Amino acid sequence: MNIEEAWTKTIEAIGTKVGNQAFDLWFRPLKLVQFKNESVVLEVPNKFFKEWIEDHYPGIISETIEDFVKKEVSVRYRVFEKKEAPAIKKIETRQENRRAKLASRGIFLNPKFTFNTFVVGASNQFAHAASRAIADAPGKAYNPLFIYGGVGLGKTHLMNAIGNKIIDQQNNVKMLYAPAEQFTNEFVYSMRNDKMEEFKAKYRTLDVLIIDDIQFIAGKSGTQEEMFHTFNALYDTQKQIVFSSDRPPKDISPITERLRSRFGMGLIADIQIPDVETKMAILGKKSEMEGIELPEDVNYFLASKIKSNVRDLEACMIRLGAHSSLTGKIITVEMAKDVLKDLIYDEEKALTIEYVQKIVCEYFGLKVQEIKAKRRTRDIAFPRQVAMYLSKSLTDSSLNEIGKNFGGKDHSTVIHACKLIEERRNRDEEFDKKVEYLIKKIRSY
Repeated sequence: MNIEEAWTKTIEAIGTKVGNQAFDLWFRPLKLVQFKNESVVLEVPNKFFKEWIEDHYPGIISETIEDFVKKEVSVRYRVFEKKEAPAIKKIETRQENRRAKLASRGIFLNPKFTFNTFVVGASNQFAHAASRAIADAPGKAYNPLFIYGGVGLGKTHLMNAIGNKIIDQQNNVKMLYAPAEQFTNEFVYSMRNDKMEEFKAKYRTLDVLIIDDIQFIAGKSGTQEEMFHTFNALYDTQKQIVFSSDRPPKDISPITERLRSRFGMGLIADIQIPDVETKMAILGKKSEMEGIELPEDVNYFLASKIKSNVRDLEACMIRLGAHSSLTGKIITVEMAKDVLKDLIYDEEKALTIEYVQKIVCEYFGLKVQEIKAKRRTRDIAFPRQVAMYLSKSLTDSSLNEIGKNFGGKDHSTVIHACKLIEERRNRDEEFDKKVEYLIKKIRSY
C-alpha cells in the first residue's frame, strides 16, 4: 500500500470512529506533509488545533495508520504558515479564534459553516430560507424547525449556520449544538451517577437547542421521555429548537406519538440531492475555500458523476487536491478518473440485474438460481431483498422488470423489500456498511 492510499484509508476510518461532527471540525482540515518510514508529519491550521487533537483524541491517528501499514508509527504536527494575502489569513485566524472561544463555552460550531458559504439551489432553497428566518428571530419564526434529508446534503452546514448567525446577533446566548447520541449518552451517565438535576439544568435552561441526527433516539424510551420534557420546557418559554434527521418525523420508528407530534409542531423542511449546476457551484466555492485549483471540466466531471451526496462530492475534491499536492501534478479529468476510480461509476457500462444478483450471491454464499426461486427461508429471502434493493438503486430497471428477474415477483414485493432494507440501513450502522461495500463492489466492475 502506497503512502497516499494509507493516508486516505486512515482518514476515512477515523471518520467512522469519531462521527461526522468531530470529523468535520478536527480531522478534515488535516493535511499529510510527510509519511516516511515510521514518521508521519501532519499539517494543522494552528497551535490550538494541535493541542485539541492531542488532548481529546490521543493516539487515534497513529493507531489507525498502524492498522493499515502494519507497523508502529509516530505522528508529529506542523502548524501551517500560509503565504497568502493578509486579508485571507486574517479571516482564517479570526475563524479559528472564534472556534476556540466557542469551544471554551461548550459550543462546538464550525465557523466555516455560515449562510454565506452555503450554496443555495432548488434542492435546498426552502430549508435555507427557513433556517435564515429562525436565525434572525429565534423562538419566534418557526419553532421547532425540523430539517431532514439524506446523508451529506447540507443539514449540518445549515444547523451550524443557524448557530453562528444567532451568536453574531446575541453573543451571550446560551446555546448547545450536539448530536442526539451525545444527548443520550449524557442522559444515561446522569441517570447512573445521580446527576439528573445537573442534566436538566444544562438542557432545560438554554436559549437555543440544536440537535443533529434526532433519529438516533428511536427505540430508546428513556431518552425519548427526557427529550419530550426538555422540548416542553424550552418550547413553553419560547426558546428556539432545531432538529435534523435523515427522514421526516412520520418515518422515525419506533418513537412515541407525543414526541413525533412535537417534532412536527413548527416547520418541516427537506433537502434533496442537488442538480448538476448546484453541485458545480458547491464545488467551485469549496475548492476556493480549500485552495484547490479545480478546472471547469473537472468540476463538471465530478458534478455529473457523483450522484450520492455533497459530502462524497467534497471528499472526491479533497482527494484530488491531496493527490495533486503530493505528486505536484495539475488536476485533470484523466487524473480524476484514475484517482477516483473506486468512487466513480462509469455510466457507459450499464449495470444489469443479473450482475447485481451475481455479486450479492457471491457475498452471501448462494447460487443465483436460489434467489430466483420461490423459497422463503430466511437465508434466501434476506439476500433476495438486498439484491432487489440494489437492483432498484443501481440499475435503470422498472419495478416490474426487477420482480420478473426474481422468480416472477410483482412490483409490490419489490417495493416492500426496498423499504425493509432502507429502514435497516437507517437503524443498523454495521449493516449499512455492508450495503455500501456491495454498492462499491458492483460499481467497480
